[in-house]
Amino acid sequence: MRILIFGNSGSGKSTLARRLCEAHGLPHLDLDAIVWEPGEVAVQRTPEAIAASLSQFIAANPAWVIEGCYGELVEAASGHCTELVFLNPGLETCLAHNRARPWEPHKYASKEAQDAMLENLQAWVAGYYERDDPWSYRAHRRLFDAFPGQKRELTSALGAADYRELP
Repeated sequence: MRILIFGNSGSGKSTLARRLCEAHGLPHLDLDAIVWEPGEVAVQRTPEAIAASLSQFIAANPAWVIEGCYGELVEAASGHCTELVFLNPGLETCLAHNRARPWEPHKYASKEAQDAMLENLQAWVAGYYERDDPWSYRAHRRLFDAFPGQKRELTSALGAADYRELP
């Protein structure tokens, strides 16, 4: 089982990934962990370092869950997955999830530091359907539509019933 989950920030990627990993004992890669410099806010690692980290994770794990919003990394990992999951619950759900997000100590030094970035995050999330960058709806839609393997698009916030239906 190699499940690749992608979508907008706040779509439920980390929640679904965590549930699948717990249920199936799978290793988990949050793409944020390889894209950004450790201990830094919004400082991106080099593309070579990011690609190397992704390749190392895939090579080291015969089964996994990878999740993130980075279209270029989703595309790179998609050739190795057994299922592609596009979380697309809509803008209002994503914005609400971001407002309710608990402190993420692996990303921010404090809850206050995370909250200080919320307005910027929400503005970026709000542009998801208008942008045309690798992290946009358009890029995600193209990736999903072109993927030839097993795939599913979830258009509502995940609940317990949705989780039971997943692999």
